[in-house]
Amino acid sequence: MNDADTDADATDRMLLQRMSMGDRAALAVLYRGYHGRLCRFLSRLTRRPDVIEEVINDCFWIAWQKADNFHGDSRVSTWIMGIAYRCGLKALRQHGDEPVADDTLGQDRVPAHDPGEDRELRDWLGKGLGCLSVDQRVVVELVYGVGHSLDEVAAIMQCPVGTVKARLFHARVKLRNVLPSLAGESPIRKEGAP
Repeated sequence: MNDADTDADATDRMLLQRMSMGDRAALAVLYRGYHGRLCRFLSRLTRRPDVIEEVINDCFWIAWQKADNFHGDSRVSTWIMGIAYRCGLKALRQHGDEPVADDTLGQDRVPAHDPGEDRELRDWLGKGLGCLSVDQRVVVELVYGVGHSLDEVAAIMQCPVGTVKARLFHARVKLRNVLPSLAGESPIRKEGAP
């Protein structure tokens, strides 16, 4: 973790401590700080904005109730992402992932990692990520989109680090093969190559 991550985690821990004492303003600050990040992350699980909002609300309801149970074994962001991931899986079991009429989320709901990033590139990558399994998309988003370590992703997804590594490896291989075809080029055929 760099200094900015350490400072952010210290602030989040202080907010959780205040939440455990019933401070609703601390909940509001934490909610605003994580809303965009969670929208982006959850958009890898489902394309339904209504489900994403429901999951975020469920996530913060659980965080509110369990704030005093946070023991500091991980970063607060890892803890919150883990709650959101489990709530997201539960919501998918309940609602499914049928697309809604407007297949894209509003730009205000899912901010780009780089605001100057080309829309065509985002669309191309989005199509490529759509070819991955849900677990592979989540791992790619947590590692490359959010910046979590493999150990943190394993904690969020409640699986061994080896499973996270395998999902990431297979996601990269699949993307390496599917992205060129989406760009109109012939795909690379080396499935086992790193």
